[in-house]
Amino acid sequence: MKLFSLAALSFLMMIQAVKAQSFKAGAFPDRIILTWSADPSTTQSVTWRTDSTVTRAVAQILVEDSSPKLDKPEAKEYNATTSNLKGKEYEAANYHSVTFTGLQPDQLYTYRVGDGTNWSEWFQFRTGPATAKPFSFIYLGDAQNDIRSKWSRVIRKAFATHGDARFIVHAGDLINRSNNDSEWGEWHFGGGFINGMIPSIPSSGNHEYFRDEQKVLTLDPHWREQYTLPENGPKGLEESVYYIDYANVRLISLNSQMIVLDSNSLKTQAAWLEEVLKNNPKQWTMITYHHPIYSTAKGRDNKEFRELFKPLFDKYHVDILMQGHDHTYSRGQNLGTGVSGRVGGPMYVVSVAGPKMYKVDVTPKWMDIFTENTQLFQIISVDGENLTYTAYKASGEVFDAFKLKKVSKDKAAVFTDLTKKKK
Repeated sequence: MKLFSLAALSFLMMIQAVKAQSFKAGAFPDRIILTWSADPSTTQSVTWRTDSTVTRAVAQILVEDSSPKLDKPEAKEYNATTSNLKGKEYEAANYHSVTFTGLQPDQLYTYRVGDGTNWSEWFQFRTGPATAKPFSFIYLGDAQNDIRSKWSRVIRKAFATHGDARFIVHAGDLINRSNNDSEWGEWHFGGGFINGMIPSIPSSGNHEYFRDEQKVLTLDPHWREQYTLPENGPKGLEESVYYIDYANVRLISLNSQMIVLDSNSLKTQAAWLEEVLKNNPKQWTMITYHHPIYSTAKGRDNKEFRELFKPLFDKYHVDILMQGHDHTYSRGQNLGTGVSGRVGGPMYVVSVAGPKMYKVDVTPKWMDIFTENTQLFQIISVDGENLTYTAYKASGEVFDAFKLKKVSKDKAAVFTDLTKKKK
């Protein structure tokens, strides 16, 4: 009995150790992630974390020439901007940020970050093209729960499926509990080196928000510390509302949590969005945000959001809306079940990458295809006037696919369904 007790105690201690994986900061850089704060063809931003003892932070960059002699005098060195983040439930850490500038379009670079002694590995990235060229990117719905355990394989399968993706769109609820450093640790763990090679374009969801002691709706302070994003959004919503122009695409990120919970933000973002859409020189227009304007889950309806924003989506011929929040998969054009080759409005997509699942409400008429209890990732490829969208299950099996053809940015794209079997 005593031997059994000792064995049981040892087993419980082992289980606790596994659950209590530490994401504590150290002297070596971690949570290295690429984003953009300016033109993707000539700049690249990188952000990383260390413990609070690291006060000197630099990044070095070279054109990739496949030589192992990377410690060269010609490696350009950038001094980082450093800030400190500390919460009630986690230790203080320093976050460092550099934006590489003056880069050549469509060029492969290699870089590393550190303090001059403790360095990261060398990473590669490619700048965006100066003119329209074929490219692909990854779109992921909510990660949110069991991130390290059950979401990690999805982003890694997406990378394995299309490792040459130019960026990754995250449609909100990257974590479950706002300002929880351990969950952010799991999210960065899941992405790992992928985050250091492929830029992220994140949108904030409801789970990135909390109410402070004055009951003010507040974005997780990790957001602006760990992401270096454009500040071209409305005042007060910088880095959570923004747009990025890549090749022949304008990609816009909205903050739907503030839209659905703050009437002033609802109007402010709508006015800002109309200006961004009105003065859009790009052929394709894509928008990402968290709360769907057409919901798939029972009891959910973002009526005010839909009534104010859908007319803008229609008027300015937005091509695709990348959404999350409802923990199901669905896509449609709000035209009922259509036929191949139709011309319609924007394509609305809801997807989920993490393991939390809801039931689909089958009554809405906007859905042409849907499923539940399925983790997915999406690859979207743009080649001139052609867009190909493919949704994959976590296994790598194709679940849904369609094409859009857009001959003019002032007209809706023509839709062709590539899915053989409706679900």
